[in-house]
Amino acid sequence: MFDGGMTMSFPTVNCPPVLGNLGKSRTQCRTRPNPSFCVQTLLQTDESGNLPESKKRSGSSSALFKCQAQNSLLSQANTVGIIGGVSVLSTLIFLEKLVWWSSRNGEECVPFVVCSDPALDGCLISQGSVHSSLCEIAQKEVNHQPIIENLWHKRVFLEQSGARCIVIPCYISNAWHDEISEGCSLPFFHVGDCVARELKEAKLKPLDAGSNVRIGVLSTSETVAALTYEQKLSNQGFEVVLPDRATREHILIPAIESLNKRDMEGAQNLLRVAIQVLLIRAVNVVILASDELQNLLPRQDPLLKKCIDPMDALARSTIKWAKSAKKP
Repeated sequence: MFDGGMTMSFPTVNCPPVLGNLGKSRTQCRTRPNPSFCVQTLLQTDESGNLPESKKRSGSSSALFKCQAQNSLLSQANTVGIIGGVSVLSTLIFLEKLVWWSSRNGEECVPFVVCSDPALDGCLISQGSVHSSLCEIAQKEVNHQPIIENLWHKRVFLEQSGARCIVIPCYISNAWHDEISEGCSLPFFHVGDCVARELKEAKLKPLDAGSNVRIGVLSTSETVAALTYEQKLSNQGFEVVLPDRATREHILIPAIESLNKRDMEGAQNLLRVAIQVLLIRAVNVVILASDELQNLLPRQDPLLKKCIDPMDALARSTIKWAKSAKKP
């Protein structure tokens, strides 16, 4: 996983802009109306690409719960429930990792059910300006309660659909993990816990003598970085290093602005500078904790050897749980 406390190599997956076949089992996406919110429910189909007869019938969510016992996918002890985030593409990329990494060497893919709501993106955007990043909007002092309740209801829906653990592959939504998980009796993985645990197991060594191992966090939201990673990493004995105000205002925010203007070269160069600033402060690795920062640098960029995607750790933890839960 980590090499000598300096660099790391994780299993990689090529993530195309549009996700097609997810391994041996294909998926179909259906829109299901609901009095409280509109969601897309993603269920694995059989190898012929057909949904079970019970899923072809339209009806309320209660009808879905009644057929749970007859559906092998939703009754498996290691079924993963996935709450889609504000970025549908990020959810699909997470699914691809979950499928490919869990089905290596001819193993069965982890069973899963996904509840995704593209309206979440619209809810956040409506609270900010056109040029604001989603993370910037999320940290503003606005009423996030409707969004939190939306995600909470999705969690309940997944529980009633047969999920045996819950994950949220979303950089923003994990900041509300405590609120969304309220009353949940299932394992509910926090991406910050998954990252902190893997870094602890890597047995990294401090780059500065006499100091703790330092972990850098780059996010377009200070709130997301603090709520999702800072405390979790500190609890494992790491020193968390965030960009200072000058780096945020003159490097990180302009990088996102360049990305919004489709100035990819400018955005990439600014991100490289932001990473280097943290590396100069003797951090062992840099967590890229936002959708905007992921896949911005080309895969062959040497700086990526010093960076990690938190969703990789979440996927690995989910697969580890699913394989353990499957054992008799």
